[in-house]
Amino acid sequence: MTTIVEPTAKPGTTTAKPPRKRKRTARRPREFTTFDVWVLVGSIVSAACLNWLIFYRLTAGASAFGFFLGSYLTFLVIFAAVTTDRVGRLVAADRVMTVVVVSAATVVFIPLVLLIGYILVEGLKALRPGFFFNDQQGVTPVMPATSGGGFHAIIGTIEQVGLALLWSLPLALAAAVFLNESRSKWRRPVRIFVDAMSGLPSIVAGLFIFATLILPFAKSGNPLFGYNGFMASLALAITMLPTITRTVEVVLRLVPDGLREASLALGASRARTVWSVVFPTSRTGMTTAVVLGIARAVGETAPLLFTSFGYDLMNSNPFAGSQESLPLFVYRNIRKPDISAIQRGFAGALVLMLIVLGLFAIARFIGRDRSKRKARSIKPKTQTVKGAAQ
Repeated sequence: MTTIVEPTAKPGTTTAKPPRKRKRTARRPREFTTFDVWVLVGSIVSAACLNWLIFYRLTAGASAFGFFLGSYLTFLVIFAAVTTDRVGRLVAADRVMTVVVVSAATVVFIPLVLLIGYILVEGLKALRPGFFFNDQQGVTPVMPATSGGGFHAIIGTIEQVGLALLWSLPLALAAAVFLNESRSKWRRPVRIFVDAMSGLPSIVAGLFIFATLILPFAKSGNPLFGYNGFMASLALAITMLPTITRTVEVVLRLVPDGLREASLALGASRARTVWSVVFPTSRTGMTTAVVLGIARAVGETAPLLFTSFGYDLMNSNPFAGSQESLPLFVYRNIRKPDISAIQRGFAGALVLMLIVLGLFAIARFIGRDRSKRKARSIKPKTQTVKGAAQ
Protein backbone atom coordinates (compact mmCIF):
# COMPACT_ATOMS: atom_id res chain seq x y z
CA MET A 1 0.00 0.00 0.00
CA THR A 2 1.56 3.25 -1.12
CA THR A 3 1.17 6.43 0.84
CA ILE A 4 1.11 9.77 -0.91
CA VAL A 5 2.92 12.41 1.05
CA GLU A 6 2.11 16.00 0.18
CA PRO A 7 5.16 18.23 -0.14
CA THR A 8 5.56 20.56 2.77
CA ALA A 9 6.58 24.15 2.36
CA LYS A 10 10.12 25.04 3.24
CA PRO A 11 10.72 27.17 6.27
CA GLY A 12 10.61 30.86 5.50
CA THR A 13 8.40 30.50 2.43
CA THR A 14 4.71 31.44 2.21
CA THR A 15 2.04 29.58 0.33
CA ALA A 16 -0.16 31.58 -2.01
CA LYS A 17 -3.77 31.58 -0.83
CA PRO A 18 -6.51 31.36 -3.43
CA PRO A 19 -8.12 34.77 -4.04
CA ARG A 20 -11.36 35.31 -2.18
CA LYS A 21 -14.44 36.14 -4.11
CA ARG A 22 -15.77 39.60 -3.41
CA LYS A 23 -18.95 39.31 -1.42
CA ARG A 24 -21.83 41.16 -3.03
CA THR A 25 -24.15 42.80 -0.60
CA ALA A 26 -27.87 42.60 -1.19
CA ARG A 27 -29.37 45.83 -2.40
CA ARG A 28 -32.95 46.87 -2.17
CA PRO A 29 -34.58 48.35 -5.26
CA ARG A 30 -35.48 51.57 -3.40
CA GLU A 31 -31.92 52.40 -2.37
CA PHE A 32 -30.74 55.44 -4.32
CA THR A 33 -27.09 56.45 -4.04
CA THR A 34 -25.27 59.56 -5.25
CA PHE A 35 -23.96 57.69 -8.26
CA ASP A 36 -27.52 56.76 -9.21
CA VAL A 37 -28.40 60.45 -9.18
CA TRP A 38 -25.57 61.15 -11.60
CA VAL A 39 -26.78 58.28 -13.80
CA LEU A 40 -30.23 59.86 -13.84
CA VAL A 41 -28.87 63.30 -14.71
CA GLY A 42 -26.56 61.86 -17.38
CA SER A 43 -29.46 59.99 -18.98
CA ILE A 44 -31.52 63.19 -19.12
CA VAL A 45 -28.67 65.18 -20.69
CA SER A 46 -27.88 62.40 -23.19
CA ALA A 47 -31.51 62.10 -24.27
CA ALA A 48 -31.87 65.87 -24.67
CA CYS A 49 -28.67 66.16 -26.73
CA LEU A 50 -29.57 63.22 -28.95
CA ASN A 51 -33.04 64.56 -29.71
CA TRP A 52 -31.69 68.06 -30.27
CA LEU A 53 -29.31 66.63 -32.86
CA ILE A 54 -32.09 64.67 -34.57
CA PHE A 55 -34.85 67.29 -34.45
CA TYR A 56 -32.92 70.50 -35.05
CA ARG A 57 -29.80 69.49 -36.98
CA LEU A 58 -30.50 66.38 -39.05
CA THR A 59 -34.15 67.17 -39.81
CA ALA A 60 -36.28 70.22 -40.55
CA GLY A 61 -37.27 70.58 -36.91
CA ALA A 62 -40.36 69.77 -34.86
CA SER A 63 -42.66 71.28 -32.29
CA ALA A 64 -41.63 71.74 -28.69
CA PHE A 65 -44.10 69.06 -27.60
CA GLY A 66 -42.59 66.53 -30.01
CA PHE A 67 -39.08 67.38 -28.85
CA PHE A 68 -39.95 66.94 -25.16
CA LEU A 69 -41.93 63.75 -25.77
CA GLY A 70 -39.11 62.23 -27.83
CA SER A 71 -36.53 63.28 -25.23
CA TYR A 72 -38.59 61.72 -22.45
CA LEU A 73 -38.98 58.39 -24.25
CA THR A 74 -35.29 58.35 -25.15
CA PHE A 75 -34.40 59.13 -21.55
CA LEU A 76 -36.43 56.14 -20.33
CA VAL A 77 -34.64 53.82 -22.76
CA ILE A 78 -31.16 55.10 -21.84
CA PHE A 79 -31.88 55.08 -18.11
CA ALA A 80 -33.28 51.53 -18.26
CA ALA A 81 -30.26 50.24 -20.22
CA VAL A 82 -27.67 51.83 -17.93
CA THR A 83 -29.46 50.78 -14.73
CA THR A 84 -29.87 47.20 -16.00
CA ASP A 85 -26.17 46.98 -16.75
CA ARG A 86 -25.23 48.27 -13.28
CA VAL A 87 -27.68 46.72 -10.81
CA GLY A 88 -29.79 44.21 -12.71
CA ARG A 89 -33.16 43.96 -14.37
CA LEU A 90 -35.28 43.95 -11.19
CA VAL A 91 -33.87 47.21 -9.85
CA ALA A 92 -33.99 48.76 -13.32
CA ALA A 93 -37.68 47.97 -13.70
CA ASP A 94 -38.37 49.49 -10.29
CA ARG A 95 -36.39 52.65 -11.12
CA VAL A 96 -38.07 53.13 -14.50
CA MET A 97 -41.56 52.73 -13.04
CA THR A 98 -40.66 55.16 -10.26
CA VAL A 99 -39.60 57.73 -12.86
CA VAL A 100 -42.83 57.20 -14.83
CA VAL A 101 -45.02 57.60 -11.73
CA VAL A 102 -43.16 60.70 -10.54
CA SER A 103 -43.39 62.21 -14.01
CA ALA A 104 -47.14 61.61 -14.19
CA ALA A 105 -47.60 63.11 -10.72
CA THR A 106 -45.58 66.16 -11.78
CA VAL A 107 -47.69 66.63 -14.91
CA VAL A 108 -50.85 66.59 -12.78
CA PHE A 109 -49.37 68.66 -9.95
CA ILE A 110 -48.11 71.61 -12.01
CA PRO A 111 -51.53 72.62 -13.48
CA LEU A 112 -53.09 72.17 -10.04
CA VAL A 113 -50.55 74.52 -8.46
CA LEU A 114 -51.03 77.07 -11.25
CA LEU A 115 -54.82 76.93 -10.84
CA ILE A 116 -54.69 77.32 -7.06
CA GLY A 117 -52.18 80.14 -7.36
CA TYR A 118 -54.31 81.98 -9.91
CA ILE A 119 -57.45 81.71 -7.75
CA LEU A 120 -55.47 82.80 -4.71
CA VAL A 121 -54.05 85.89 -6.41
CA GLU A 122 -57.34 86.96 -7.99
CA GLY A 123 -59.48 86.12 -4.96
CA LEU A 124 -57.42 88.11 -2.49
CA LYS A 125 -58.19 91.29 -4.43
CA ALA A 126 -61.83 91.28 -3.29
CA LEU A 127 -61.69 89.13 -0.14
CA ARG A 128 -62.23 91.26 2.95
CA PRO A 129 -63.67 90.48 6.41
CA GLY A 130 -66.98 91.99 5.27
CA PHE A 131 -67.32 89.16 2.72
CA PHE A 132 -68.20 86.81 5.59
CA PHE A 133 -70.86 89.09 7.11
CA ASN A 134 -72.71 90.81 4.21
CA ASP A 135 -74.85 89.78 1.26
CA GLN A 136 -75.39 91.52 -2.08
CA GLN A 137 -78.11 93.90 -0.94
CA GLY A 138 -77.66 97.35 -2.49
CA VAL A 139 -74.62 96.36 -4.55
CA THR A 140 -74.52 97.91 -8.03
CA PRO A 141 -72.12 97.29 -10.95
CA VAL A 142 -70.32 100.60 -10.35
CA MET A 143 -69.34 99.68 -6.79
CA PRO A 144 -65.89 98.21 -6.07
CA ALA A 145 -65.34 94.49 -5.66
CA THR A 146 -64.90 94.83 -1.89
CA SER A 147 -68.51 96.01 -1.43
CA GLY A 148 -71.06 93.43 -0.39
CA GLY A 149 -70.18 89.87 0.45
CA GLY A 150 -71.08 86.22 0.21
CA PHE A 151 -72.46 85.49 3.67
CA HIS A 152 -75.80 84.41 2.17
CA ALA A 153 -73.96 81.96 -0.13
CA ILE A 154 -71.95 80.50 2.74
CA ILE A 155 -75.13 79.95 4.80
CA GLY A 156 -76.86 78.37 1.80
CA THR A 157 -73.94 76.00 1.19
CA ILE A 158 -73.86 74.91 4.84
CA GLU A 159 -77.62 74.27 4.95
CA GLN A 160 -77.83 72.46 1.62
CA VAL A 161 -74.83 70.22 2.23
CA GLY A 162 -75.97 69.55 5.81
CA LEU A 163 -79.43 68.46 4.64
CA ALA A 164 -77.89 66.36 1.86
CA LEU A 165 -75.74 64.60 4.45
CA LEU A 166 -78.83 64.03 6.58
CA TRP A 167 -80.59 62.28 3.69
CA SER A 168 -77.65 60.34 2.23
CA LEU A 169 -75.75 59.13 5.31
CA PRO A 170 -78.36 56.66 6.65
CA LEU A 171 -78.96 55.25 3.17
CA ALA A 172 -75.23 54.95 2.50
CA LEU A 173 -74.57 53.17 5.81
CA ALA A 174 -77.48 50.78 5.22
CA ALA A 175 -76.30 50.02 1.67
CA ALA A 176 -72.69 49.46 2.81
CA VAL A 177 -73.80 47.13 5.61
CA PHE A 178 -76.03 45.23 3.19
CA LEU A 179 -73.19 44.82 0.67
CA ASN A 180 -70.62 43.72 3.24
CA GLU A 181 -72.48 41.93 6.04
CA SER A 182 -75.35 40.15 4.32
CA ARG A 183 -75.32 37.10 2.07
CA SER A 184 -78.30 38.08 -0.02
CA LYS A 185 -78.54 37.37 -3.73
CA TRP A 186 -79.37 41.05 -4.29
CA ARG A 187 -75.89 42.21 -3.34
CA ARG A 188 -74.58 42.04 -6.89
CA PRO A 189 -77.40 44.17 -8.42
CA VAL A 190 -77.06 46.72 -5.61
CA ARG A 191 -73.28 46.95 -6.10
CA ILE A 192 -73.74 47.41 -9.86
CA PHE A 193 -76.30 50.14 -9.16
CA VAL A 194 -73.93 51.91 -6.75
CA ASP A 195 -71.05 51.69 -9.25
CA ALA A 196 -73.29 53.11 -11.97
CA MET A 197 -74.30 56.01 -9.71
CA SER A 198 -70.62 56.78 -9.08
CA GLY A 199 -70.22 57.74 -12.73
CA LEU A 200 -73.49 59.67 -12.91
CA PRO A 201 -72.99 63.30 -14.02
CA SER A 202 -74.11 65.72 -11.34
CA ILE A 203 -76.30 67.65 -13.77
CA VAL A 204 -78.38 64.51 -14.30
CA ALA A 205 -79.16 64.46 -10.57
CA GLY A 206 -80.38 68.07 -10.78
CA LEU A 207 -82.47 67.31 -13.85
CA PHE A 208 -83.98 64.28 -12.12
CA ILE A 209 -85.14 66.35 -9.12
CA PHE A 210 -86.34 69.10 -11.47
CA ALA A 211 -88.36 66.70 -13.63
CA THR A 212 -89.87 64.59 -10.83
CA LEU A 213 -90.52 67.04 -8.00
CA ILE A 214 -90.42 70.63 -9.29
CA LEU A 215 -92.17 70.53 -12.67
CA PRO A 216 -95.13 68.30 -11.71
CA PHE A 217 -95.95 70.39 -8.61
CA ALA A 218 -95.05 73.82 -9.96
CA LYS A 219 -98.70 74.96 -10.08
CA SER A 220 -99.68 73.51 -6.70
CA GLY A 221 -98.55 76.60 -4.81
CA ASN A 222 -96.59 74.55 -2.27
CA PRO A 223 -93.22 76.30 -1.73
CA LEU A 224 -91.64 72.99 -0.74
CA PHE A 225 -91.82 71.76 -4.36
CA GLY A 226 -90.24 74.82 -5.93
CA TYR A 227 -86.80 76.34 -6.23
CA ASN A 228 -85.32 76.05 -2.73
CA GLY A 229 -82.43 74.63 -0.74
CA PHE A 230 -84.36 71.46 0.08
CA MET A 231 -84.53 70.44 -3.57
CA ALA A 232 -80.84 71.27 -3.92
CA SER A 233 -80.07 69.02 -0.95
CA LEU A 234 -81.89 66.11 -2.61
CA ALA A 235 -79.81 66.53 -5.77
CA LEU A 236 -76.59 66.77 -3.74
CA ALA A 237 -77.60 63.68 -1.75
CA ILE A 238 -77.75 61.70 -5.01
CA THR A 239 -74.15 62.67 -5.77
CA MET A 240 -72.95 61.98 -2.21
CA LEU A 241 -74.63 58.60 -1.80
CA PRO A 242 -72.33 56.41 -3.98
CA THR A 243 -69.15 58.04 -2.65
CA ILE A 244 -70.04 57.39 0.99
CA THR A 245 -71.38 53.91 0.24
CA ARG A 246 -68.26 52.69 -1.58
CA THR A 247 -65.88 54.15 1.01
CA VAL A 248 -67.79 52.74 3.99
CA GLU A 249 -68.01 49.33 2.29
CA VAL A 250 -64.22 49.22 1.90
CA VAL A 251 -63.77 50.29 5.55
CA LEU A 252 -66.17 47.61 6.82
CA ARG A 253 -64.35 45.01 4.76
CA LEU A 254 -61.15 45.76 6.70
CA VAL A 255 -62.71 44.80 10.05
CA PRO A 256 -61.30 41.38 11.09
CA ASP A 257 -63.76 38.50 10.88
CA GLY A 258 -62.57 37.29 14.28
CA LEU A 259 -64.35 40.19 15.96
CA ARG A 260 -67.62 39.30 14.27
CA GLU A 261 -67.24 35.60 15.12
CA ALA A 262 -66.47 36.39 18.76
CA SER A 263 -69.58 38.56 19.04
CA LEU A 264 -71.77 35.94 17.38
CA ALA A 265 -70.29 33.22 19.62
CA LEU A 266 -71.35 35.22 22.69
CA GLY A 267 -74.95 35.11 21.48
CA ALA A 268 -75.28 38.55 19.88
CA SER A 269 -77.41 38.95 16.78
CA ARG A 270 -75.93 40.09 13.49
CA ALA A 271 -77.54 43.50 13.85
CA ARG A 272 -76.13 43.88 17.36
CA THR A 273 -72.72 42.76 16.12
CA VAL A 274 -72.73 45.39 13.39
CA TRP A 275 -73.90 48.14 15.75
CA SER A 276 -71.69 47.33 18.75
CA VAL A 277 -68.59 45.75 17.17
CA VAL A 278 -68.22 46.61 13.47
CA PHE A 279 -69.23 50.28 13.61
CA PRO A 280 -67.01 51.22 16.61
CA THR A 281 -64.05 49.41 15.06
CA SER A 282 -64.39 51.27 11.75
CA ARG A 283 -65.40 54.61 13.26
CA THR A 284 -62.34 56.46 11.95
CA GLY A 285 -62.76 55.22 8.38
CA MET A 286 -66.48 55.99 8.39
CA THR A 287 -65.77 59.55 9.50
CA THR A 288 -63.31 59.92 6.66
CA ALA A 289 -65.96 58.61 4.23
CA VAL A 290 -68.43 61.24 5.44
CA VAL A 291 -65.89 64.04 5.00
CA LEU A 292 -65.04 62.82 1.49
CA GLY A 293 -68.75 62.72 0.61
CA ILE A 294 -69.17 66.31 1.79
CA ALA A 295 -66.14 67.42 -0.22
CA ARG A 296 -67.64 65.66 -3.26
CA ALA A 297 -70.88 67.66 -3.09
CA VAL A 298 -69.82 71.04 -1.71
CA GLY A 299 -68.40 72.27 -5.02
CA GLU A 300 -71.20 71.10 -7.33
CA THR A 301 -72.85 73.81 -9.45
CA ALA A 302 -74.79 72.02 -12.19
CA PRO A 303 -77.51 70.39 -10.01
CA LEU A 304 -78.12 73.69 -8.20
CA LEU A 305 -79.04 75.48 -11.42
CA PHE A 306 -82.23 73.39 -11.63
CA THR A 307 -83.06 73.22 -7.92
CA SER A 308 -82.04 76.20 -5.75
CA PHE A 309 -81.73 78.67 -8.67
CA GLY A 310 -79.74 81.25 -6.66
CA TYR A 311 -80.61 84.51 -4.89
CA ASP A 312 -78.56 87.62 -4.13
CA LEU A 313 -80.09 88.23 -0.69
CA MET A 314 -80.09 86.25 2.53
CA ASN A 315 -82.58 83.37 2.71
CA SER A 316 -81.93 81.23 5.74
CA ASN A 317 -85.01 79.05 5.16
CA PRO A 318 -84.03 76.19 2.86
CA PHE A 319 -87.64 75.00 2.48
CA ALA A 320 -89.11 78.14 0.89
CA GLY A 321 -87.76 80.38 -1.85
CA SER A 322 -84.65 80.41 -3.97
CA GLN A 323 -81.37 80.14 -2.09
CA GLU A 324 -77.78 80.98 -2.94
CA SER A 325 -74.70 78.79 -2.48
CA LEU A 326 -71.00 79.36 -3.04
CA PRO A 327 -70.78 77.45 -6.36
CA LEU A 328 -73.75 79.39 -7.73
CA PHE A 329 -72.32 82.63 -6.36
CA VAL A 330 -69.08 82.01 -8.25
CA TYR A 331 -70.86 80.94 -11.44
CA ARG A 332 -73.23 83.90 -11.61
CA ASN A 333 -70.59 86.53 -10.79
CA ILE A 334 -67.97 85.19 -13.20
CA ARG A 335 -70.48 85.49 -16.06
CA LYS A 336 -71.22 89.19 -15.39
CA PRO A 337 -69.53 91.81 -17.60
CA ASP A 338 -68.25 94.13 -14.85
CA ILE A 339 -64.77 93.60 -13.38
CA SER A 340 -65.88 94.03 -9.76
CA ALA A 341 -68.38 91.17 -10.05
CA ILE A 342 -65.74 88.93 -11.60
CA GLN A 343 -63.32 89.68 -8.75
CA ARG A 344 -66.12 89.00 -6.29
CA GLY A 345 -66.64 85.64 -7.97
CA PHE A 346 -62.95 84.82 -7.55
CA ALA A 347 -63.26 85.69 -3.86
CA GLY A 348 -66.11 83.19 -3.56
CA ALA A 349 -64.03 80.59 -5.40
CA LEU A 350 -61.17 81.16 -2.96
CA VAL A 351 -63.48 80.67 0.03
CA LEU A 352 -64.94 77.53 -1.54
CA MET A 353 -61.45 76.18 -2.24
CA LEU A 354 -60.40 76.80 1.35
CA ILE A 355 -63.48 74.94 2.58
CA VAL A 356 -62.70 71.93 0.36
CA LEU A 357 -59.03 71.92 1.36
CA GLY A 358 -60.07 72.14 5.00
CA LEU A 359 -62.38 69.14 4.60
CA PHE A 360 -59.61 67.05 3.05
CA ALA A 361 -57.23 68.11 5.82
CA ILE A 362 -59.81 66.98 8.37
CA ALA A 363 -60.14 63.65 6.55
CA ARG A 364 -56.37 63.15 6.62
CA PHE A 365 -56.23 64.08 10.29
CA ILE A 366 -59.03 61.70 11.24
CA GLY A 367 -57.62 58.84 9.17
CA ARG A 368 -54.04 59.18 10.43
CA ASP A 369 -52.13 56.22 11.86
CA ARG A 370 -52.49 56.18 15.66
CA SER A 371 -50.59 52.94 16.26
CA LYS A 372 -47.21 54.66 16.74
CA ARG A 373 -48.73 57.18 19.13
CA LYS A 374 -50.27 54.40 21.20
CA ALA A 375 -46.96 52.52 21.24
CA ARG A 376 -45.16 55.61 22.51
CA SER A 377 -47.72 56.13 25.26
CA ILE A 378 -47.57 52.48 26.36
CA LYS A 379 -43.75 52.29 26.44
CA PRO A 380 -43.16 54.81 29.29
CA LYS A 381 -45.85 53.10 31.36
CA THR A 382 -44.14 49.74 30.87
CA GLN A 383 -40.80 51.16 31.90
CA THR A 384 -42.38 52.74 35.01
CA VAL A 385 -43.88 49.41 36.04
CA LYS A 386 -40.52 47.65 35.57
CA GLY A 387 -38.75 50.32 37.62
CA ALA A 388 -41.26 49.97 40.44
CA ALA A 389 -40.86 46.20 40.43
CA GLN A 390 -37.09 46.48 40.70
